[in-house]
Amino acid sequence: MKKIVLAEDNTTLSLLLKFRLEKEGYELFMAKDGKDALDLIETHEPDLIITDIMMPFISGLEVISHVRIKLDMDTPIIVFSAAGQEEMVLKAFNLGANDFMGKPFSPNELVIRVKRLLTVIPIS
Repeated sequence: MKKIVLAEDNTTLSLLLKFRLEKEGYELFMAKDGKDALDLIETHEPDLIITDIMMPFISGLEVISHVRIKLDMDTPIIVFSAAGQEEMVLKAFNLGANDFMGKPFSPNELVIRVKRLLTVIPIS
């Protein structure tokens, strides 16, 4: 079973995404802020990280930076953020994010993006 760390400070949204992704067969670890996310990432070594950019204590950008530089992990990372934060999105990609979704977004679209990042296409 693939493991996902989801960092989102909006409880309603995180529960909705947890339900939707668990239905697809993923194991979810929930973080309410960036500090929790880093603890979960170091403990569980997830197959995918989904993080909001704007969170208390440690931002999504700091999470990406920590994962790529301090932990030296190439785990795929999807970030999401409210509209109108183009600068943040560019920073996220520069730090090593793999995908971005603007809020509000469709949970079904997120599932498709998760599957795309977690499906290993064999090189023939």
